Amino acid sequence: MFHKKEIMDAQGIERALVRIAHEILERNKGTKDLVLIGIQRRGVPLAKRIAAHIAIAEGHEVPVGVLDITFYRDDLSLLNDHPVVKGTDVPFVIQGSRVVLVDDVLYTGRTVRAAIEALMDMGRAQCIQLAVMIDRGHRELPFAADFVGKTVPTSRSETVHVRLTEVDGVDQVVIVENPNGKKGRRIVPAEG
Repeated sequence: MFHKKEIMDAQGIERALVRIAHEILERNKGTKDLVLIGIQRRGVPLAKRIAAHIAIAEGHEVPVGVLDITFYRDDLSLLNDHPVVKGTDVPFVIQGSRVVLVDDVLYTGRTVRAAIEALMDMGRAQCIQLAVMIDRGHRELPFAADFVGKTVPTSRSETVHVRLTEVDGVDQVVIVENPNGKKGRRIVPAEG
């Protein structure tokens, strides 16, 4: 049986997104050359929400792109024979942009590595920063987030689920204890 514990509710997520938006503005001294790119799947609605908060604070909309890292993953051969590609849509020039990559959970760092590799194929950004809702530790690659909603110490036998209204019908972050202590990779439920 799975043991589940809520660590953020809808209000907590919203407060974290507002704070991240303001931290991004402060670090980048406004919106000049700033773009947000959400990593498929839950990074996309998070990036759009952060962009909305930036627009409210600055009165200026920041472009938002969508990045699918499927073919850049180092574990692609371990996935199923027909990986699901969600699509990339970056309708602006990366060259010279201040890019903020947005994802839901920072864990091993492998997703970030794949995203940076995908971005490098699109052009040379002025800088790349990382915003995540949850940093759960257990890095396998040397990456750190610039903007974090919440740092949550976890064991490897736990899985962190960021659930968002746009994808899951609810805003919440939960930790699930995996049966038999299996390694806590994030399990994305099948679409239905």
